[in-house]
Amino acid sequence: MLLIKNGRVLDPASGTDAALDILLDGDSIARIAEPTGARDRNEAPARAEEFDATGMIVAPGFIDLHCHLREPGGESSETIETGTRAAARGGFTAVCPMPNTRPVNDNASVTRSIVERAAAAASTRVWPIGAASTGSRGEGLSEIAAMQKAGIVAVSDDGKPIATAKLLRQVMEYCQALALPVIDHCEDPSLFAGAVMREGRQSVRLGLTGMPAAAESIAVGRDVQIAELTGCHLHVAHLSARASLELVRAAKQRGLRVSCEVTPHHFTLTDEDVIYDTHFKMNPPLGSQEDRAALIEGLSDGTVDAIATDHAPHEPASKQVEFDRAPFGVTGFETALALALELVHAGRISLSRMVELFTSGPARVLGLTRRIAAGEPGDLTLFSTDRAWTFNSEDSASKSRNTPFHNRKFRGAPMATIVAGRVVYRREA
Repeated sequence: MLLIKNGRVLDPASGTDAALDILLDGDSIARIAEPTGARDRNEAPARAEEFDATGMIVAPGFIDLHCHLREPGGESSETIETGTRAAARGGFTAVCPMPNTRPVNDNASVTRSIVERAAAAASTRVWPIGAASTGSRGEGLSEIAAMQKAGIVAVSDDGKPIATAKLLRQVMEYCQALALPVIDHCEDPSLFAGAVMREGRQSVRLGLTGMPAAAESIAVGRDVQIAELTGCHLHVAHLSARASLELVRAAKQRGLRVSCEVTPHHFTLTDEDVIYDTHFKMNPPLGSQEDRAALIEGLSDGTVDAIATDHAPHEPASKQVEFDRAPFGVTGFETALALALELVHAGRISLSRMVELFTSGPARVLGLTRRIAAGEPGDLTLFSTDRAWTFNSEDSASKSRNTPFHNRKFRGAPMATIVAGRVVYRREA
C-alpha cells in the first residue's frame, strides 16, 4: 500500500480541487479522504508506505498521445526502456508510440512485440498506435482489426498524411466500425516538398526552403470533410497553424467528432526562433507569432483537446549535419509540463485547464476516462508549480539530445510519477 499525504488533489474530470490523501492498494486507488488523522476511519493502514506530497499538485496520470520510441529498428536513437524512463521523468504515466518503426507497426505481430517488450522494460504504460496503411505506404489498409486485438488504441500513418482521400475514407469507415480514432499528420505533400521550416520572412533571411501554413490547413480541411462523411473520430496530430485550428473549431461547433493536439514546442517557439541549429527543425515546422497566439487561445478555450509531446529522438550524429540534411524532430517528454506551466504562470491558461490537457483530454480522444476515484488505476502525476530548475539535455534519460530547450530555466517540475500504484520516478531533493 502507498499513502500519498498532504497534497492538493486536482482532477478536472471530477471537479476536485482539495487537500486530500490518496491510498493506493496494489495497482489501483483504494480510498480518497480528508488528511489522515482527521478521523479514525481515515487513519492509514499500519503497513502503508507514506509519500509526503506537501506543496505538490496530485493529478491523474498524464497521457502522451503522440511520441516515438523508435523500437523496433531505431534503438540507436531510443528504446522502449529509455524512452519511457524519460516519459516518467516528465510526469507521464502512459505514452502512445507512433507506428513509423522498422518494421512499421502495421500488423498484429509487431504490435504484440511492442506490447511484450513494454511489459518487460517500460517505466510507463505503452499504448501503441498502429499504421493506417500497409507499411504506411498509402496503398491499402493495414491489419487494423488484428492490431486492435493485439493492443493498438488508434491508427495513423504519422510522419506522412494518409495518402489519398479515397484511402482515408476506407480507413475511417473501417475504424468507425471498430470505434478506433484515426490520427492524421495533416500535410499536403505537394506544398511541403523540400521544405525544412515554415515559409515566411525568417525562411527568406536564412535562405531555407519554407512550407506555407496552408500545406497543413488544406489537409485538415480534406480530413474534416471525410470525417463528416464517415462519422469517424478524426484526431489532428501536432496542429500548428491558425487556419487549421479554425477548421477544427468550426467542425466541433457543427458537432463533428474532430479533436486535435498541440505540442509544447509549437505553443512556445515560432519560426523567428529558428537559426542554423537542427534542434529547431521539426515537422510541422514552427509557425508564426500569429499561429502561436491562436494555439494558445485554443488551449485556453477548449478547442485543443490535448498537449502531446511528439517526442522524436534522433541519435546525435544524425542531427550534427547541415540543416537541410538533418531529420525532423525534437525530444519532448522531460520539458512538456514545465513549458505548459509557463502559460499558467503567464495567466494564459488556468492550472486546472492545463491538467485537463494532459489527463482527461487525451483520455477522451482514446475513448477512456482518466480521473482520481476509488477503483480507478493507480496512475498519478505529482508536480510542483514553483520548483526552480534548469533543463540540461546531457542529463536526460532519453538516448538522444535533440532539444531546443537545453539550458532553459523553468519554474515548476514533475516531482513523482506513479504507475499502477508504484513510484516509477521521484525527483531528487
